[in-house]
Amino acid sequence: MDIFGQKLGLVKNISTKLENQQAVQSAQKPEKTLEVIEELQCALEELFVAEEEIKAQNEELAIAHDQIAAERQRYQELFEFAPDGYLVTDPSGIVREHNQAAASLLNMPKSALVGKPLANYIALKDRHALRYQLNRVQELERLPEWEINICPRQSQPFAAAITIATVRDRQGKVTDLRCMIRDITARKQAEEKLQKIQVQNLQLQESAKLKSHFLAIMSHELRSPMNAIIGFSQILLRQAPPNLASNQANMVERIFSNGKHLLKLIDEILDFARIEAGRMELKLAEFNLVQLVKETVEESRSLAEQKNLVLEVELNLTNPNIVNDSDRLRQVLINLISNAIKFTGEGKVAVTVEELWSDRLAIAVKDTGIGIAEADIEHIFDEFRQANQTITRQHGGTGLGLAICDRLVRLMQGKIDVESKLGEGSTFTIEIPRRVEVGNNN
Repeated sequence: MDIFGQKLGLVKNISTKLENQQAVQSAQKPEKTLEVIEELQCALEELFVAEEEIKAQNEELAIAHDQIAAERQRYQELFEFAPDGYLVTDPSGIVREHNQAAASLLNMPKSALVGKPLANYIALKDRHALRYQLNRVQELERLPEWEINICPRQSQPFAAAITIATVRDRQGKVTDLRCMIRDITARKQAEEKLQKIQVQNLQLQESAKLKSHFLAIMSHELRSPMNAIIGFSQILLRQAPPNLASNQANMVERIFSNGKHLLKLIDEILDFARIEAGRMELKLAEFNLVQLVKETVEESRSLAEQKNLVLEVELNLTNPNIVNDSDRLRQVLINLISNAIKFTGEGKVAVTVEELWSDRLAIAVKDTGIGIAEADIEHIFDEFRQANQTITRQHGGTGLGLAICDRLVRLMQGKIDVESKLGEGSTFTIEIPRRVEVGNNN
């Protein structure tokens, strides 16, 4: 506009000159008139250029104005439809502006919230903290999130997180406060639930430690007198006859037999306590697996013959030597074979050994017994649990045998699986490495 005014003034000056020269036209020279006309034409051209520049500037201003209006509208929509509550207050906390989420959180009509103190919607116990924070924020740019209890109008209080930032003028004076309020009820509930779970986990861990400690102590305390009972019953059995009558010898034999059975149960509890406490370690050495399997099967053959069961062995190994704990592997095999015989009324029990890929071996114990229901298979290796309580109660047991087998096999860096159908028998398969690595048996 300044350029346009300058050119317009120049044109007026030239026009004035022309009027003056027309009045004294007779006394002037023609050359002077032409000079003035040329100046007028130049001024008109410059005026036209200035007019075009002003039009271009006006167009740029209009575009910038539209962009600013669109940006303002975009930010207004972001403010209005944000999921969290946003409020703009004066430095003392009086609401000047807010979005729909803030009105919903405070349970207030949009038109009624402006002009209200924010403190009106804060729990009484937290209002002092709010006033302290409002005074403190005058010296800061932003207050980090802190928790506060909101009391909406005619509604239940809830936990909220509030963040406050300052708006300052050019002199640095605080003119407004921008507040963000977020409902954290779900988060607080999740934190409380997690805390309860952590407490329960600590209690369970402590309970497991106490249980393991109790089992270890009781197993040792029971083992000592049981060894004495078995030892003395063996001495008595050597004296019969003639020192003992037949009925007395029979009673001593029952004492000896039941004592051995009870000692086996105690040993199971003791082994489980050691495993649970992490004190079970493998004694690794190289041995002949074929020989171990044959000896273990022969130890159980008398049990199978008592029930008229066929006990088979199939060995498919090119190299029978492995590195493992022979005593613990024998313990697992005895448990699986005795279980197979125990729960098989007729038919056979078969033990097979074969090589797998990548230096791993599989030992399977298959029977034609009562089988396991599908619903019980996933719990078959749980401690203190037996698949069929009615049937297994007839045979006794602690319910720890398969649990101990599972943990021992895992200690051997292997795994144990079962396939079974009710009434069609079961197959327990142990998969172990040919060589258990030292230091990895945990």
